[in-house]
Amino acid sequence: MNSPNSCEQHLFLQPFWDYILTEFGDIVSSPFFPVLLAFSGYLCFSFPFAIIDILGERCPLLYQYKIQKNKFPTVKMMILCIWKAVYNHVIYVFPAVFLNWLWIPPGPLPQNAPTVCTLLGEVLGCLLLFDFQYFVWHVLHHKNHWLYKKVHAVHHKYVAPFSWSSQNLGGYELMTVGFWSSMNPIRLGCHPLTSWTCNLLSVWMSVDDHIGYNFPWSLSKIVPWGLYGGVIAHDLHHQKPDTNFAPFFGHWDLICGTSCV
Repeated sequence: MNSPNSCEQHLFLQPFWDYILTEFGDIVSSPFFPVLLAFSGYLCFSFPFAIIDILGERCPLLYQYKIQKNKFPTVKMMILCIWKAVYNHVIYVFPAVFLNWLWIPPGPLPQNAPTVCTLLGEVLGCLLLFDFQYFVWHVLHHKNHWLYKKVHAVHHKYVAPFSWSSQNLGGYELMTVGFWSSMNPIRLGCHPLTSWTCNLLSVWMSVDDHIGYNFPWSLSKIVPWGLYGGVIAHDLHHQKPDTNFAPFFGHWDLICGTSCV
């Protein structure tokens, strides 16, 4: 029997989940929904920082927080990154999702919402697992010259990252990242709402890593003890590629001696 507290936690998210199933059930049941959600998040999260980049010194209130003040992304650079993201999704992601849907048709969505504690715990678990996976992959593709040149060098085209460059990736790297992002929640037995939340959060954190501005409200300044690398750590990684390999958190770089702040 569920405890009263457990029931109350379920009820907190249940109306929202019921609304999603009732109003958007056919949409969220589509195998393409997570991809479209992530890509829409990329566009929405990146756009405000693109405006800040275009304004540049004309907006001193925000420009003062730019990390590499001598480097400016151009509109052409932004368009090339967006085109790269669109190309990768059309050529690699959508066909892979379609083939996976033919091979393993998705089952029905659950009727019950997760508890708030379950949602938060599952999101943290997925992020920590992804952080470890990408850290190992990232180190390997920097230490091996052939892998770096053939795979990861695409992402290091820009020494001074900007919001749109978070998805300036080769097809193989994007598919690897996408595989972990989609499979980790399944492996951990997470609720679909967890998977979608984690998906959006990962995209936002990735964009935040690349914006090139160290704002006072940046997560790296809010999360204590260097547990979150954030924009400063990743901006330094683009300047010093043998440091700060973890995408989000700081513990693996601290443990392995690759941290640079």
